[in-house]
Amino acid sequence: MGQTSSTWDRLLLALLLLLWRDGQLCTADHCSWKGSGLTWEPRSRAVEQVRLRCTEGSLEWMYPARALRVVLAPNLASVQHTTVCIKPMSGFKGANIYVERDGELHLLVSEAEEAHLQHVHCFSSDHPQGVALFLQASPQKDISRRTAGFQYELLSNLSSTPNFQVTLVEAMCRPCDNAELLMAVCSSDFVVKGSIRNVSHDPEHQMSEVEVSVQKVYRQKNRIFQQDQFTGEWTGPIKTLLQCRVKKGEGDFLFTGNEHFGDAWLGCAPRFKDFQTIYLAAREQRINPCEFQFN
Repeated sequence: MGQTSSTWDRLLLALLLLLWRDGQLCTADHCSWKGSGLTWEPRSRAVEQVRLRCTEGSLEWMYPARALRVVLAPNLASVQHTTVCIKPMSGFKGANIYVERDGELHLLVSEAEEAHLQHVHCFSSDHPQGVALFLQASPQKDISRRTAGFQYELLSNLSSTPNFQVTLVEAMCRPCDNAELLMAVCSSDFVVKGSIRNVSHDPEHQMSEVEVSVQKVYRQKNRIFQQDQFTGEWTGPIKTLLQCRVKKGEGDFLFTGNEHFGDAWLGCAPRFKDFQTIYLAAREQRINPCEFQFN
């Protein structure tokens, strides 16, 4: 029975590829996309295609029906190797996600594996023109709402690994040298001055979270660090690996890092007075890669 089911799945996926190649395609061209399977013609055999041209965004497919082909194709013509990461949205249901490689479809996300639906799935792509994902709708007897959605990020400077945490922060626990620190304040998604209010650990997911009391936000990509409307205090959470063994320390730090899937991940985090000394010495020698305004 299992072998018959597997054979049927392969035949169905092969048919989806043929329908995509031969059918009339509905296209979209955005960073993010939201649509519904209820808007499709019931008798149509076409596979709808969505083309997303940004390095990050999201897709939300309500009432999944038949199949959806998603092409992630940002302008990465000068990059030979790209790591693609997708994170299923909360409540993901109604479809399975496959990645297309060399004309074949390989299962990436299964709605049946509930324990893995909140994991981030990463894989490498050697094709600068983009990578294709197939969302195959699951059979359903009723019209109750189901939504198959995910966030995606394309990373051009990391090698692929099944462990998302290691992929994004493979060198996180190693202290930054002076050159890395000076570059971090220029290129990081967030740069804030603050102190550590609390550190909590999550052994199950091998992560730690640093709660930061912020004195100054120099830069942030999104609103991870926010001001309390009643107290006026700025705070925000920063994630790191449990293996880094982050502890609560006294004094002020300069926290830098990057944002992935709505979370801030710790990069370089020197004591603020140490950063001042390093930056001022570099500026004196005219080797600072960018200007940093302390005030």
